[in-house]
Amino acid sequence: MSLQNVLIIGGGVGGTAILKLLMSAELFHVQRVVDIDETAQAIQIAKQHNIATSTEWRPYLTNDLHMIFDLTGEPAVFEELLRERPKGTVLIPGAVASMLIGLLREKDQFIQMIREESHKQQLIFNSIEEGMISIDANGNVNFFNKSAERMTDIPVTQAIGKHIYEVIPSSELPRIFKTGRTELNRELSLSNGLKIVTSRFPIIDEKENRIGAFSVFKDISEVVNLAGEITNLKEIQTMLQAIIQSSDDAISVVDEEGKGLLINPAYTRITGLETDDIIGKPATTDISEGESIHLKVLQMRKPIRGVNMRVGPLKREVIVNVAPIIVNNRLKGSVGVIHDMTEIRSLMKELDRARSIIRTLESKYTFDDIIGDSHEMRISIEQAKLAANTPVTVLLRGESGTGKELFAHAIHSSSDRKYNKFIRVNCAAIAEHLLESELFGYEEGAFTGAKRGGKRGLFEDANHGSIFLDEIGELSSNTQAKLLRVLQESEIVRVGGTKSITIDVRVIAATNIHMEKAMLEGKFREDLYYRLNRMPIQIPPLRNHKQDIPAIAERLLVKLNQEYGRNVEGISAVALQRLGVYSWPGNVRELENIISRGMIFMKPTESVLDDHHLPISMMNQQEKELSLPTHEVLPLVEQMDRMEKEILSSTLKMTKGNKSKTAKQLGISLRTLYYKLEKYDLV
Repeated sequence: MSLQNVLIIGGGVGGTAILKLLMSAELFHVQRVVDIDETAQAIQIAKQHNIATSTEWRPYLTNDLHMIFDLTGEPAVFEELLRERPKGTVLIPGAVASMLIGLLREKDQFIQMIREESHKQQLIFNSIEEGMISIDANGNVNFFNKSAERMTDIPVTQAIGKHIYEVIPSSELPRIFKTGRTELNRELSLSNGLKIVTSRFPIIDEKENRIGAFSVFKDISEVVNLAGEITNLKEIQTMLQAIIQSSDDAISVVDEEGKGLLINPAYTRITGLETDDIIGKPATTDISEGESIHLKVLQMRKPIRGVNMRVGPLKREVIVNVAPIIVNNRLKGSVGVIHDMTEIRSLMKELDRARSIIRTLESKYTFDDIIGDSHEMRISIEQAKLAANTPVTVLLRGESGTGKELFAHAIHSSSDRKYNKFIRVNCAAIAEHLLESELFGYEEGAFTGAKRGGKRGLFEDANHGSIFLDEIGELSSNTQAKLLRVLQESEIVRVGGTKSITIDVRVIAATNIHMEKAMLEGKFREDLYYRLNRMPIQIPPLRNHKQDIPAIAERLLVKLNQEYGRNVEGISAVALQRLGVYSWPGNVRELENIISRGMIFMKPTESVLDDHHLPISMMNQQEKELSLPTHEVLPLVEQMDRMEKEILSSTLKMTKGNKSKTAKQLGISLRTLYYKLEKYDLV
């Protein structure tokens, strides 16, 4: 389109506005600006841009003039221009010019807005990680962002305007334009060797006409990594859901406000409450007796374990463990696990039965279970390890409660007999007339009530294994003689029988009596003593290696936590100090008893066994009794009364005089408690 020659008459505000607009437009050529005032603003601007000016317009109404702007505001001037203008020249009055100015300004604003939006879009497209390329209907590249430049190693300036095959020879965009079909997540190798995953789309206008094609692509390694992470997360989520749903333990989850989020089938089975009864409802909904542990945990942000309560319409007695759910140091809710006491009691019975069976079949402990780093204990342990590797009879000597049975187990477990039976016999616990038949067995008809076919003895059962004879000093003379034959000849004769039965049994004996004194008094056979005493191992009393108490106490805590279903985390320094100054006449067995009693007095929310939990009064009383002269031994009934009074007194102090709590702690009725308080003048 050719340039439009323009004459502007009037150099005021209107003339100045028109002049600026026409100067910025490429289609207009301002031939001259006319005004009678040579100082008018439009005249001055025209001179600055080398545009001709004049005070008279008539000489310049030439035939090559296409457009005249009358901005004088004078009707007479307009009439005269209308008469004298060349044919074909358009005369635009001031009002129309003002309207044109407004339209042109609005156009410029729209153009500026479009430019700004285009610039924003360009920034966005150049900022994202994905590469983007689009072509027009002829296959020429009309869009190529910075990520595409980075992945293809082709500058944007070299891509725009070129055919797509010159940029990416293997591109499928022309085919997408031709078919009009969308393709998603297709692999493609670029000329630089980079593998990408691309999605391609046809570009369709509002009239459903295809005007080009567009592709979005990403480095395949990132996509593969992301897909792998998503797959792993989904698998983990699926696995967690399966674990929760298949768990035999009842599980409930609440949000940070204490409203139900999730329960599993075991929860419904134990409580009798369905999903609709719990989800979205307060955490107190399922409680029949007690208070919500979920709400306590949300308030404290700490786990609470081992709380007894009743849940559901059937008021099932359960034990509850609840822990907070904290993500990025923010509390998101809590999760609770409910154990049915009915099932637990049944399991405990089964466990006791299993333990009873195991005790007769195999050893339970190894040298790793023997705790002690003191010089005395190290000597005993080294001797026991030596004995384990030597096929010799062992005699364990030490006070009651020092762990002789533990050593016996460890010796068997470390010997070449460990895969065979380990049988324990407490010689003092079996009646003398039964012990012989239990050890050596009997033949049919050996005595009244003997089983048909006879019975194997414990020595036969332990063949190729080990037999632990505890309290061996309590054997009768007759049984001692038979035991001597076992040790000398490796054979036994059943009660009522005459046939010798060869056996291969390792004997581990234990005693807490002074064997030499018993031998001198004629209570124990000298020849049997020397047979047993080939490998004597002296186990020190606890008072001789008190430095081992912290480690032993820690191991006992683990054991008692399992037995009581508690989660006591440790023993305070003050309590350990208290345990360290006691003389421990009952040795490790007494230490276990003291810790056990302390755990019983702990509250469910407490996790550290402290000084005030220990039955200090009982320990002090025992110390006093031990310090009494031997001739002041009190009758058993009086000693038991003293002990009962101490326990009542200490429990009352612990409960701050609350008799109901005292009765509950001691497991007796309130009526019985009042009777005993009156009996011991503790009211």
